[in-house]
Amino acid sequence: QVQLVESGGGLVQAGGSLRLSCAASGRSFSNNAMGWFRQAPGKEREFVASMSWSGSTTRYAESVKGRFTISRDKAKNTVFLQMSNLKPEDTAVYYCAADANLWGLGLQLRDVGSWGQGTQVTVSS
Repeated sequence: QVQLVESGGGLVQAGGSLRLSCAASGRSFSNNAMGWFRQAPGKEREFVASMSWSGSTTRYAESVKGRFTISRDKAKNTVFLQMSNLKPEDTAVYYCAADANLWGLGLQLRDVGSWGQGTQVTVSS
């Protein structure tokens, strides 16, 4: 059974940092693009960041560029999201996602094949 399990969420003050982790099990995602999405209350799920299957290409939402960094450890089948200079508008449930396709350069909502259960990030002002 394929599982993506996020961890690292929590409550932080504005300007603070958090590091999210996503551990995959059940199969290797070495040949799949991976990414992070988030969903705030009353809003649609939105793209945050993605990394290509090779790790050579990263993409970010404009709202997080320069503050968030996505990385992956293929050997551990794990993806990370380092979040710095957090703002109250970053408050949301963050979801790890894996591309349903192979060899992708990025990850869009429509291409997600596997989702994690989500982890809450709350940024206080």
